[in-house]
Amino acid sequence: MSDFGFVYVLGSVRGADRRTYVGWCVDLDQRLSAHNAGRGARSTRGRAWVLLYAERYPSRREAMSREVSLKRDRAFRAALARLLE
Repeated sequence: MSDFGFVYVLGSVRGADRRTYVGWCVDLDQRLSAHNAGRGARSTRGRAWVLLYAERYPSRREAMSREVSLKRDRAFRAALARLLE
């Protein structure tokens, strides 16, 4: 089992509604597939998501800590959401 972790930002567009979601995981591909299959967080169900941004950390703890800071950084998330077209 690996000790590293990823923090990621997903984006979704439905009409004029643009949303972002911040999370952490150990396998980005598997986690994105889970979100798109409706097995992710409740707030991500029923939408098509794309990976907008990811960072790798040497420990899960660091990834979880960074997740909290990215969730609070609304300006960064808004800038990423503008990339969605």
